[in-house]
Amino acid sequence: MWRQSFGLLGKSNINEPGSFLLGKEFYVPLWSLPLCSAVVDVAIQDYVADVVSELIYHNKSLRSSEVTFVFPLDPHMAIYSFQACSEDAKFKAVLQDETQRLHKATGEEENFEYLQYEVEKSGEVFACFLGSLSPGKEMVVTLRYVQELSRKPDGAALFVLPSTMHPYETHYTCNCRTDKLHYSLLLTASLQSPRGVADVQANCALTPLIYTAQDHNTAQVSLNGTPPNHHLELLVYYREPTAVSVVVEKGDPAATAGSLFGDSLVLVTLAPSIPDAKPGQCQSGEFIFVLDSTSLEHAQDPLLFLLKSLPLGCYFNIYCYGATPVGIYPQSVEYTQDNLNEAMQLIPTTGSRLGDTDLLGTLRTIYNTPRPCGHARQLFIFMSGLPPDKEAIAAEVCRHRNSHRCFSFCFSTDCATLAKALARETKGEAIYASSDNAIVQVLKCLKQALKPVAEGVSLDWTLPSGLEVEVLGGTPQFIFQGQHIFLYAQIHGKEQDMKEASGLMTLQFNLDGQDVTHKIQFPLCPQGDGRMAGHHLAARYLLEKLLPEVAGGSGDEAMQRAIEISLTSGIICPFTSYVGVRTSRRAPWYHGPLALLPPRQSFVPCKILLLHSSLTGTSCFPKSIWYPPSWYTAMQESRIAIKHLTNGIANLFQHGAHKEAPKQPPPSISSLKYVDSTEFVLCSPIFGPWMSEAIAECRELVALQNVDGSWTLSSGLASVLQVDEAEIKGKMPGEVTEPSFWATVLAVTWLHNRRYHELCDLLEAKAVTWLCSRDVSQLDKCLEASNTLLGSSVNPSVFRL
Repeated sequence: MWRQSFGLLGKSNINEPGSFLLGKEFYVPLWSLPLCSAVVDVAIQDYVADVVSELIYHNKSLRSSEVTFVFPLDPHMAIYSFQACSEDAKFKAVLQDETQRLHKATGEEENFEYLQYEVEKSGEVFACFLGSLSPGKEMVVTLRYVQELSRKPDGAALFVLPSTMHPYETHYTCNCRTDKLHYSLLLTASLQSPRGVADVQANCALTPLIYTAQDHNTAQVSLNGTPPNHHLELLVYYREPTAVSVVVEKGDPAATAGSLFGDSLVLVTLAPSIPDAKPGQCQSGEFIFVLDSTSLEHAQDPLLFLLKSLPLGCYFNIYCYGATPVGIYPQSVEYTQDNLNEAMQLIPTTGSRLGDTDLLGTLRTIYNTPRPCGHARQLFIFMSGLPPDKEAIAAEVCRHRNSHRCFSFCFSTDCATLAKALARETKGEAIYASSDNAIVQVLKCLKQALKPVAEGVSLDWTLPSGLEVEVLGGTPQFIFQGQHIFLYAQIHGKEQDMKEASGLMTLQFNLDGQDVTHKIQFPLCPQGDGRMAGHHLAARYLLEKLLPEVAGGSGDEAMQRAIEISLTSGIICPFTSYVGVRTSRRAPWYHGPLALLPPRQSFVPCKILLLHSSLTGTSCFPKSIWYPPSWYTAMQESRIAIKHLTNGIANLFQHGAHKEAPKQPPPSISSLKYVDSTEFVLCSPIFGPWMSEAIAECRELVALQNVDGSWTLSSGLASVLQVDEAEIKGKMPGEVTEPSFWATVLAVTWLHNRRYHELCDLLEAKAVTWLCSRDVSQLDKCLEASNTLLGSSVNPSVFRL
């Protein structure tokens, strides 16, 4: 979460107290241009929101200030309209084709470079330079954006108001005194769902819920009184929190028929109820481990714990990319003792130093290999360095995103961006793994991967004649427990009487061998208030899916489609760019000869910026503005002066030689969003030396466990337990007829007594399940004897007694 609320940042023409020099201008802190009032209109339709905000800023300084509006972007958010208005000018953000770049604002780098010093976290922000604001004058900013809302386990939709529109945090001045920001907030939320609106809860006072339709499908609520001094959250509850919801949104009558905005759109939410697996229940799944052959030593211990923790009934395979794109087995094999023993012998113990990391070829081999029927495919990818063909890798994973899930583990920060991209595309997870936390991290992901899954997911549509549905991006083949899937489907064709017509969507999947069917009938008469939140989010979704295709070299067709969608929707993509259009206002009293001329227009900097976090600390409290060090001030002045001089000389020579101005280079295309490596590393848990000691101590015991969860009574087990083998056999209770039963109780007791829960809880669970499938009556006496032999006091509840 951003600690900065942002909004308007100012720079003054004189050195006011607390300002700093940058080039020839002086930037003043954020609180010199405070938010005076905010009017926010939120339209929530099931699990999507359209937000229109009007933000009024007031220059309380005694001098004119040049201001920049900055708005942090959430990963599930997309801006589609921005404009601002002052007494002197109007500003509007306009998208243009980046490959043509018809209009370009001057001074873009100089206006925005200072922002890198004002954040403590990294990420994307929308920034627009808004010119000069006179003393005592106001700037009115109108921002429109759409957002996917998270779905809570009870079916509620969660909306959080961005801190730019609700700067609740106390701000801090240089001498660390605090003061509250004073402003007014008017928030109105319109709620709509074909399932009916049941209730709204918030962490602040709200007006009573007012229903605006007899069927309670639409309602309205507003903020009542003072906003909270923390995040403002709304939870919207629906009357039927079903596993499936369908909403139809009307297309734009002015748009071309058959286009994304010209057709009606279906917003689908899939969140089937998937119960927990029962103890001892056979689990399915295909687990593929992809290792970097240049540094196998990093993956040896994590792979051992992963392989031993897999459940009976699943399938597995191991690939070492860089050495060969072929797996240890031609295709995944069943998880049995013989197959696991063979696999452990075939895994290389030392890595290749050739540096040939063909992850792309390995992934293509995996995707071309048939998946075992009824087993969801999940990849565990270990990366030690960034492959050279990262864009093609991301594109390949994106093409197969509906058929598998990726868990990515980085052993260096070079590959953090790629790891995040692979996990994001497949709804997996990316982890930075160091030597002391790798095993814990991969096992945490394995626990997530072992959750029950709905398999063979399919959607069938029954519509009136002349209509058909296209699910944008396709339907996922699996839905894992706890997941909720947003889908956007375009309705093609035309029905004569849409007001009376209805459609039927049938969701089918298999859960634990049982076929499950959900049928949802929905009216084709479009819902909503015409703000087209679903269409804008569908455009954002399509742009995200087209980007890897273009970056992977699939041709100009995908790029042209992306440009068309971007320009139509107002949502930026790498092939389009913002330009701020500034229209000067004429004084209302002026009636001279120039009054009939059109207002003068100019172009100002406006773009999506990628800000990197600043590691500079504060003396006591966090600030809204980050002050650059004095060396940067001097360097910036020199750099700008040299740049102007160099450009002037270059233009002089070009003009003298009658040369044409160089063409703009093509836009940089990347499907990989920047990941701050520092933040990526710090979000991973850090363990002390005790973790390395714990791994070394239980590694041998883990290696001795059988795939069914049992241990064999052997000299190796006795060595790990540090007990003589003859003594172990002599202390075995007389009622026990199976030595493996006694050995397994000893192993679980030893593990649990050392509190290696994070490392071995999955192994313990397998062992206990195996024990419970045997003669449970022996467990009491075995545990008592085991505690006596090992000097422990493990509770019987560990063995489900």
